[in-house]
Amino acid sequence: MSFHLIRLVPSIAAMLILALLALPAQAASLLRDADMEHALKQIAAPVLRAAGLNPNRVKILVVNENTLNAFVVGNDAIFIHYGLITKMNNAAMLQGIIAHEAAHIANGHIVRRLGNLSNSRTIAGLGLALAAAAAAAGNSEAAGGIAIGASGSAQRAFLSHTRAEEASADQSGVRYMKSAGASPQGLLDALNIFVGQETLSVGRQDPYTRSHPLSRDRVRALAGFVASYGDLPADPTAEYWFARLQGKITAYNRAPSWTLRRLKSEGYGDVRYLREAIALHKNSKTKKALRAIDGAIAARPNDPYFRDQKGQILLETRNFAAAANTYASAVQRAPNDPLVLSGYGRALLANGQVKKALGALEKSRRQDFRDGSMLRDLATAYAKTGQTGMAALITAERYALVGRLKDAGIHARRASGLLGKGSGPWQRAQDVLIASQRAGKRK
Repeated sequence: MSFHLIRLVPSIAAMLILALLALPAQAASLLRDADMEHALKQIAAPVLRAAGLNPNRVKILVVNENTLNAFVVGNDAIFIHYGLITKMNNAAMLQGIIAHEAAHIANGHIVRRLGNLSNSRTIAGLGLALAAAAAAAGNSEAAGGIAIGASGSAQRAFLSHTRAEEASADQSGVRYMKSAGASPQGLLDALNIFVGQETLSVGRQDPYTRSHPLSRDRVRALAGFVASYGDLPADPTAEYWFARLQGKITAYNRAPSWTLRRLKSEGYGDVRYLREAIALHKNSKTKKALRAIDGAIAARPNDPYFRDQKGQILLETRNFAAAANTYASAVQRAPNDPLVLSGYGRALLANGQVKKALGALEKSRRQDFRDGSMLRDLATAYAKTGQTGMAALITAERYALVGRLKDAGIHARRASGLLGKGSGPWQRAQDVLIASQRAGKRK
């Protein structure tokens, strides 16, 4: 699937959370890509398992902000600003931040906040898991997630942690790092990025400092704790995936000339080809971009995500048949990755293979119902196969996930009249319709 920049507003249930907190529905952006999220999973998995969390249930998502921040708003996702990732020097630093945020989940800090919200039964009654909904949103262009903004006293109260919670998360994070075989020094190195922030005015501070109380005393205490656990050598696997993650983020967020000038300093040949392919594609040099990504594929022939990248290049240059074939080879190697499946479905749809596209998109939705780009394509596939009720339902869900609840209600009402009463899809339409009606009453 493509590497997306996405505008986000709250999901259905999360919008009710914001209403209960009297918060504005602020927009945020995420960067989502199958390769990038796979890299994050490889880096995070040992730490999450050490924290007692399931790496298949807790996603690491990247916020499209060039500032330094990381946070959690539910139990199924950790959000990290891309600016923080690009500021880091090694995988252990990223693992340290993930370990710290995982500790907030494992230690129950988030559960207590959500538990204090009133009317929680009403929120759960929407038929969406609260934690999943609080981390989920998207728009008509791509998948997404919700990030409650840092402005306003109520928002800061919801997102911010006490110093006691921070100390607890620091100590737990170091233990998770040690248990995972990652160097605890990484967490200390990561936190040292923020030292000195508290002396700045609030407007100049990075968001992390405002939501995570950081003092020199806390850093000194963590340094002693890290020293007692000792250092560990770098993990070659984590370092590879970190280089790939950081390389892809910078290739998409920096000018092509910046990327091309730095190719020789890239220590991994396949990552060098990947970065080159992205830069050349951004410069509309399609043939050279395809040669570069083919170099990455040759280096790792069983890697589905290089093929996913090639499929994206072909799709965006309107080589639809070739894109569909390339995505098919990616799906063979990652048959259950929802973002790869979504890209495959989009390519098939563009190539006129509607029924086949429908199967791929339905499977993608079963894996990740929060991908707005997939929902758009799935609604199109349903409409082209004459399933107008399902097309209306999927459109309603897509609008609901971007906060356009009035439009969502219109399509949900249409879907309710076309779908079998009492069926699963009909009930999903009712969920959206109820949320739309409640939103209307609040105005």
